[in-house]
Formats: sequence, structure tokens, C-alpha cells
Amino acid sequence: MKPYERLLKYIAIRTPSDEESATVPSSACQFELAQHLLRELFTMGITDAKVDTKCYLYAHIPPTPGYEDCPRLGFIAHLDTVSEFCDRRILAEIHEDYNGKDLPLGTSGRILSSDMFPHLRELKGRTLITSDGTTILGADDKAGIAEIMTMAERILDEEIPHGPVSIAFTPDEEIGMGAAHFNIEEFDADFAYTLDGDTEGEIQYENFNAAKAEFQVTGVNVHPGSSKDVMVNASLVAMEINSMLPADETPRDTDGYEGFYHLTDMKGDVGSAVLRYIIRDHSAEKFEERKETLRRIEKKINEKWGRGTAVLTITDQYRNMAEIIAGSMHLIRNAEKACEAAGVTPLILPIRGGTDGAQLSFKGLPCPNLGTGGHGYHGPYEHITAEGMEAACRIALELVKIYAEETGTGSDL
Repeated sequence: MKPYERLLKYIAIRTPSDEESATVPSSACQFELAQHLLRELFTMGITDAKVDTKCYLYAHIPPTPGYEDCPRLGFIAHLDTVSEFCDRRILAEIHEDYNGKDLPLGTSGRILSSDMFPHLRELKGRTLITSDGTTILGADDKAGIAEIMTMAERILDEEIPHGPVSIAFTPDEEIGMGAAHFNIEEFDADFAYTLDGDTEGEIQYENFNAAKAEFQVTGVNVHPGSSKDVMVNASLVAMEINSMLPADETPRDTDGYEGFYHLTDMKGDVGSAVLRYIIRDHSAEKFEERKETLRRIEKKINEKWGRGTAVLTITDQYRNMAEIIAGSMHLIRNAEKACEAAGVTPLILPIRGGTDGAQLSFKGLPCPNLGTGGHGYHGPYEHITAEGMEAACRIALELVKIYAEETGTGSDL
């Protein structure tokens, strides 16, 4: 089966995670996909596959005889999708021999535009896969799952010589909890790659340092007719807080290694208001400066409007894996070799986000990230090509071959 054919099956099982949930996984629907994958792995002949009580799927492909001493290589993708634009059935649309021009997405009124996504021109002639414009597609990260599953099938069917290969699919990555209950001992790998990036050929090992921040604002609500010097409108204070942040340090205004403050949610009335942000920066020093900026804002607001008006809570989420991968740069060199062997130009780029691999790296499992061939994640403009998925699958297969070279010593280790 081709990777894109698997993707079309997997996206039919909706798996939005739920940031408000206290359960693990945060949504029961993720078990449905995990169990589907479990059955598929059994059909391939991978008999030790299992799904644990927290919806982590682990599986292993035993080494080819004579390759037992090869490095233990792992591949990881996540089961869940974002919850936004995932409230109805996902209907994929397949556009064969795509012309590289603007494309209406079903009858949604949305246009997949080359002005918005200039790379669309480079996809001319490919088989483009989109949703109907009313939902996400779900390629983040079901494309990664499909590519890993196809890789496993080809290793077995084509009898490709290989060392020990570990596979894991995790829940709740989109809410920052994908690595929280990951069992590294059960996974049993020396190092791994997540397949959770964008363009095929992407190799990423520098991710954001990340935190979330919440301002709880308490106002004073009295009758507006007698509110002179008494009322404190919590919603106006919340607007004031946001206005104190640098206006040009938002996701829209930054790129590359530049960090940002991102207002993800706000609600309120006169009596109370809430602002929720995510804070991101590749530089650990600048990351700490960003958090200190928020603390200074909290202090100034309370000095102006009264003690306790604003209460700031900052929660660290993950760190830049670059400091860990620096000790395992063979992962990056061999990923470049795998891209070249697969006929794909390697693209070493910083991640403007995070992956399970960032947290896993700090838990002792070095784990850079690879592209899956997708674009426009987390919204109705998400799209991917069958050719990009095939290339990503070939890259994973080439990595398996590279780490099986030299009868177990590992290439470039």
C-alpha cells in the first residue's frame, strides 16, 4: 500500500486532542486509531505490537540475522490532531496532475492560494491532497504514521537487511503531552526520529524553547452610572496587558530563529478576564527575557490598578533539543545522506514549534524531526502530495539501511 492510501484511511478516524481534559489520553477517539494500527501491524507480522492504557502504541521489527548488534533505531509519530476545524467528518479531495494554481476547496468558499502558499507552484504535476475546506486534513501527523507504517511493510515484504527497528505512536502531542508518559524502556531504541515536519527532506533539530502563560484579570464591577474612580473593567485591563507586548513579535511578524508572543485565547467581561499566550524562542537567554517581560507587565498592572488585579501563571513546556543532539550529530549527517540516497534535497531548518522529540531528547532519547511532505498544518488549508509522502517514506527506509551498514557499527557514528 502507498503512504497516501494509508493516509486517506487514517484521516477518516477523527482524533482531536482536548486541552481541557484531565484524562490520558485527552480524547478516547485516539484509541480507535491506535487499535486500527495495532491490527494492521499484526497483519504485517509484527507480533509484539501493543497499545498501553494511556494510548501509546509500541512495536518492534526484530533485526535481520547477523544485524543484531546494529544501533537500535526508532521512528515516532503522533495519533492526535488539533481540535480546531475538526468538528465534523473529514473529507479528502484528491487533485491529480495539480496545475500549481489557486484551488477552490470544495464548496467552502476557501481558496488554496499560491499567494498565501508560494510553494504551490512547485507542486505542479503532483497529486495534491486537501480537505474540502471545512476541516483540517489530518496529515499532521497521520502522514507521519502512514509513512512509518509503509516503511515497516516494505522492510518486511522486501526483506531489506536491517538492525533493530522500534516504532511508537503517541497521543496528545498537539497539547504538549505526547512525551509525558512515553516509556523509553518499552520503546527500546538508542535514538529515533519523529516524522512530524513539513516539506519532504526537512531535517530539524533546533526547536523553540516553549512555555504557556495565562493572565487572570479581576476587575471591579459597579453600576456604570456611579463608577467614577471605582470601576476597573477587567476586559479593558486585558486589552492594556496585550498592548504592552511588542507589537511586531507575533507569529505573523517573525520567521526563522525569531521568537514571539502568541495570544491563543481571550475571554472576559467587566468583572473578570483571561488572556492565554504561548511564548517561543530558540535562544534560551531570549526565552527567559520574554518570560521576564510578562512578569514586569504583571507588576505594572498591579501597581496601576491594585494588588491582585492581574495574576500571571507561566508553565514551561519544552526546551530546544539542539543542546542534546549536539552529542549525536550522526543523526543529522545520516539524515542528509538518506535524503540524497532518496533523491531529495536535504533542508536543515529550525523548527518553529516543537515535537515529541524535543522532550524525549531531554529524557535520554536523542530524537530529531523529519519532514512528511505536508504544508499548511492546523487549519483548513492543510495539504500534502502523494509524491512528497513517498519521498518521506524512502528517506526513512534509507536511514534503516544506513544504520544497518558495516554489520552493526553504524555509518558515521
